Amino acid sequence: MPLHEITIRTFGNATHRQQVVELWQTVFGYSASYNAPEFVIDRKTDHDDLFFVALDGDAVVGTVMAGYDGHRGWIYSLAVHPDQRKQGIGSMLLDHAQRALAKLGCFKVNLQILKTNEAVRKFYEANGFAVEDRLSMGKRLD
Repeated sequence: MPLHEITIRTFGNATHRQQVVELWQTVFGYSASYNAPEFVIDRKTDHDDLFFVALDGDAVVGTVMAGYDGHRGWIYSLAVHPDQRKQGIGSMLLDHAQRALAKLGCFKVNLQILKTNEAVRKFYEANGFAVEDRLSMGKRLD
């Protein structure tokens, strides 16, 4: 039997929504309300831009980006200029990003750091993060 032609489209209509809900329920069997497909889809399709800068006058001294996929929040690119470190700017940026994620309905935030970066690990631990028993996997798409 020949395969049907497969096309890829952007999510965006009621028919797709109901099919996605049914598929996720079948495949994942979500039981927690915050994992409900309807909830996740709503959050995924209505989140804001999550890129923030810290300014000293007109000078950018720090950045943080956050991502939200409707299920988990992520912290990316938290950086503070070396001359401005140890002044609480990183913690302020991190707090701002977490509040923005919480406003979107995010219940949990994750981040990744290099295993060997003890200073960054201590920074995040001081800000309430803990190492979790997870295996980070990645794949380059280039």
